[in-house]
Amino acid sequence: MISLTRMRLAGFLRGGRVLAPLITGLVVLGIIHGGGQSPAAPAYGYSAAILFPVLAWLTKVVLDTEPDTQRHLARVTVGPAREAAAGALAATAAGLAFCAAAIVAPLLLGAIRAPIPGSGEPSTAAGVALGILAHLGALAAGVALGALASRAVTRTVRAGVTVLAVGTVLGVVLGLRGSIAPWLAPPVMAMARELARTPLPPAGTFWLLSAEALGWCAVAATAYAWLRRRRS
Repeated sequence: MISLTRMRLAGFLRGGRVLAPLITGLVVLGIIHGGGQSPAAPAYGYSAAILFPVLAWLTKVVLDTEPDTQRHLARVTVGPAREAAAGALAATAAGLAFCAAAIVAPLLLGAIRAPIPGSGEPSTAAGVALGILAHLGALAAGVALGALASRAVTRTVRAGVTVLAVGTVLGVVLGLRGSIAPWLAPPVMAMARELARTPLPPAGTFWLLSAEALGWCAVAATAYAWLRRRRS
């Protein structure tokens, strides 16, 4: 399975498919952090929320790198479960590199300022730690959505793009507290809003949002596995 994961990452990188999501991610980060300084927590919260569709797109590109025939041969060779897991691992590894860049970029650009004394803003270290948590949640949700939009599930480019677009809209609109059905989408925007509050909510709020994100991802992963079995 590790060899299959490496092969998919190599195809993704050497085939140049990484360029489009990479350039998009860099442009997004430049726009977010190039306009001025802000505390670490809100900067990273909204960075994670905006990177969510980029990470979903990245996952779809990674999973769609192989021709269909090659993917079917891999399923026969290593088994359906390991073949699907290898794709998810490859997408997660690529996404982690994007998230690492998103954490480092504002520090290099000087976009993070120290908290104002007496303002109730969290320390920079706490903001970075919470930002890492937010990016990991966005990564998990992005991998799940990108897998559902992959060619192995949707079969056509139009259907895959539709799944990505609908999933992104749901993530923004329904992922907020107080929406009609927040459980239909990962709470990436809810996490960003909570990180923008001054003072920050209790730590339990962020762990609850992280648990909700993992629960949504578990349901999406179950749906992905079921659809892969149906369409294999």
